[in-house]
Amino acid sequence: MLKRTVGIGLASLLLAAAASAQITVDPVVADIKAVASPTGDKNETRIAKEVRHELLMLPYYTLFDDLGFVVRGNNVELTGAVNDGTLIKESENAVKHIEGVEKVTNNIKLLSPLPDDDRIRREAVRKIFGMGNLSQYSWEAAPSIHIVVDHGHIRLIGYVNNETDKNMATIAAGQVTGAFSVKNELQVTGK
Repeated sequence: MLKRTVGIGLASLLLAAAASAQITVDPVVADIKAVASPTGDKNETRIAKEVRHELLMLPYYTLFDDLGFVVRGNNVELTGAVNDGTLIKESENAVKHIEGVEKVTNNIKLLSPLPDDDRIRREAVRKIFGMGNLSQYSWEAAPSIHIVVDHGHIRLIGYVNNETDKNMATIAAGQVTGAFSVKNELQVTGK
């Protein structure tokens, strides 16, 4: 009886883990090629790859935007923050037509249209991509470093090759006049 109870308990635990498994991609940048379901679900993996592709292909998606998503089975949750309000609806429209997607939850927020935020964005680009080795990240059609500015606060998201580049980006962004803070969420890929 104890053996059977343990077996049922283990099976329940495995089912719960599979049900809560999800693919999370934040941010959507060109560097990340492989998107795979942690449970090995091929349909979920296919949906995630197609969602990522569709978001990268949006014409108004820039290095000043943060688009991400979560795939749970056949459901997609869009996340992030963008400068252009049309990008919010375009993201949803691009994803909801993917085969197998049953529901799209759009949690993308619109960033503040403050003139000072625009100035901070432009200056941050000059400082970051003008610093030493960091210019290599601006050469791509979809740069792997995204600079998200909201009410004077800078958030760096995306991917860099090493810890030195990550630290240099923080230093460069910290030199932007009028920025209140810099939060570096860059991930190191270790290429």
